Amino acid sequence: MRYSLLGPVEVVRGDTALDVGPRQRRLLLIRLLIEDGRPVSVEQLCRDLWQGSRPTGAVSSVRAHISRLRSVLDPVRSGRSTLLVNGPAGYSLRVPREALDTTRFEESVARARDAMRHGQLEAAREEIDGSLGLWRGEALGDAAGHDFALREAARLATARQDAEELRATILIKQGNVERAIAAAEALTLSAPLRETSWALLMRALYAAGRSVEALRQYERFRTMLAAELGLDPGPGMRELHTAILRHDAEILGETNTVRPTVVLPGGPDPAAVPLVGRGEETSRLTSLLRAAAAGRPQWAVLSGEPGSGKTRLLDEVSRMAADTGFTVARASGGQSLSESHGISLVCPATQLLEGLGGGEPAAPSGPGSDGGQLATLVRELTRGPAVCVIDDLDWATPEFHGLLRRLAAVLRDTPTVLVCALRNTDEPAASGLLAELARHGATRLHLDPLSATDVAGLLAAAGERATPHAAEALHRRGEGNPFTLGELLKLPPDQRVGPGARVPAAVSSVVHARLAELAPSAREMLTYAAADGEHLDIGLLAEVLDTPRDRLLPLVDAAVTARVLVWDADPGERPTGRYRFPELPREVVLRTLTPSTRQLLHASLARALDGRPATDPRRVARHLRAAGPMAPEAAERVARPAPEHGR
Repeated sequence: MRYSLLGPVEVVRGDTALDVGPRQRRLLLIRLLIEDGRPVSVEQLCRDLWQGSRPTGAVSSVRAHISRLRSVLDPVRSGRSTLLVNGPAGYSLRVPREALDTTRFEESVARARDAMRHGQLEAAREEIDGSLGLWRGEALGDAAGHDFALREAARLATARQDAEELRATILIKQGNVERAIAAAEALTLSAPLRETSWALLMRALYAAGRSVEALRQYERFRTMLAAELGLDPGPGMRELHTAILRHDAEILGETNTVRPTVVLPGGPDPAAVPLVGRGEETSRLTSLLRAAAAGRPQWAVLSGEPGSGKTRLLDEVSRMAADTGFTVARASGGQSLSESHGISLVCPATQLLEGLGGGEPAAPSGPGSDGGQLATLVRELTRGPAVCVIDDLDWATPEFHGLLRRLAAVLRDTPTVLVCALRNTDEPAASGLLAELARHGATRLHLDPLSATDVAGLLAAAGERATPHAAEALHRRGEGNPFTLGELLKLPPDQRVGPGARVPAAVSSVVHARLAELAPSAREMLTYAAADGEHLDIGLLAEVLDTPRDRLLPLVDAAVTARVLVWDADPGERPTGRYRFPELPREVVLRTLTPSTRQLLHASLARALDGRPATDPRRVARHLRAAGPMAPEAAERVARPAPEHGR
């Protein structure tokens, strides 16, 4: 006999799952199992099972359920049962500890931890995968929301989080950093304030060579911790942050990153693939270079959604400028690592001066003044043709914005081009600077998503022949986003679209980061929306979440702002449209769910749709099939849809 509590309660004899009975009887079984053989009085069982709304015949009902349980669990007993025992203190279920999946799970995790401690990483990985495979859903199933189960459910949830963190640690030590990143991202979503999970994500990103992203994850956690609890990260987290800044191998450890042998197909050098779909923008930037070469300073503001190709276009203009004799200086609006200053963070102004060869800026002319930096920048820019490229202007400080405004006002008759890139030109923080640049005739360039024709050109540039239908499918999956499309093109063709399609690891990381910015209620809404389909049914979501529409819509809008959902406006003048869940974010959300959680979501959706006027029976049937054993009893009232042609 095996008893399973890591999901819906289950009892198995040999290879046969026993029918324990209705929900109240399953609750009774769970209540007795978590006591580990200790007796529970009838009065306590009544209070626990009915949670304060005890019916008149509660005692008789408990005794009847006990009798039925005995007949299922101990059917061939002779005389009094030695399994489900009734004593002076109440009823007790005497099950060997090794028969419980909770015991097997905890012992397996201990073996995995011991194997890792002794350097047996492969054995540790197999052990931890096996232990986590015992989980079939939320611990304690039906009883998870009952008062009597809260402590044990919380203990098991913490044990599961510990095990998942152990698995991520083993993956990092093995050098399987992409899977480690995915595992750590899922952990930060399930427990957003748990420091260990964020530390693992930072370690995994650093091991993958993505140290800047690791530092950004620290900032996200620090900001969230301050906002939610008014606290700073602990000493261990701060030490890890410093170690990443210093590339301290003593603290970060050494990893053997898995680098599989790959046979590259024929085709052009990826570095030689031309910029696709940005011909107009490239032409206008080239015109600015020509105007600057004649001694007229030029400003340009480049905007676009994350992944729209701003940095790639900046690379292109930097290359063109260098080829025509300009000195090129690059800066990031956020602080950047500098080797010339040791391992330290430097501001954008210092980054520009380093690129221009100006060294340290002059001392400020007074308290709070940046006059020294301004004078040094002007001096360096007048030495000869120069291009200053400033990426991520959104992250720059107000002081740097002020420096650029003053620079625009004083820069005259110099062969200079300054190109600033930011995500959103409507951000209030940048409005003053952008208004000042507009007065000086700055060129505004906005990068829209690539078209299906552009995607066909991208495939051709990569040496691939694709039909218009294939290019359209790839365009739809990547939403025309150059970053996403580039990551999809790194996959084999059969893994980009269709039944074998995968989510690229880098894209998954981006989506997980966006999900982490949302409130738990918004993430819960997204799980139901993802299970339902591509387009959001606001009325259905309001019903299954038991939330008024006026409280649901702000959650939806927050997901749109985080770029997890999109709003598709109808063409024409009417202000109508609908919310849509793009393919890749939807798949990422679905991948965070266990099979049993998905089944419960589909069951709730089917229950809400059943009997709803004008509901397509095929839609209900799809949810019922996906709900599996969790399908609601109302399924019997749902008409079977007519078979589709070809099925």
